[in-house]
Amino acid sequence: MTEERDDIIVMIDEDGNEEEFEFLDSIEMDGSEYVVLLPYSGEEIEEDEEEVVILKVMHDENGEDSYVNIEDEEELNTVFEEFKYRMEEEYDFN
Repeated sequence: MTEERDDIIVMIDEDGNEEEFEFLDSIEMDGSEYVVLLPYSGEEIEEDEEEVVILKVMHDENGEDSYVNIEDEEELNTVFEEFKYRMEEEYDFN
């Protein structure tokens, strides 16, 4: 039986492949918006093996959202630290 989840989003990579992610959080910082995602396979994985994906939300002239990788390591670390602060009671980051 397939479980219907509203926190799973499907993204298409540059090669046209679909990938599923669990939506964890949306963060607004310094005038920018970011999403924190967890790759989703439908299988239970060990918590220490989880690796989140942080993407920056870009809005085009038509109001459509696109998600882009963050190239700036400092920006990425700042967003990740905010995510850790907000989720410290839900996840063990040690």
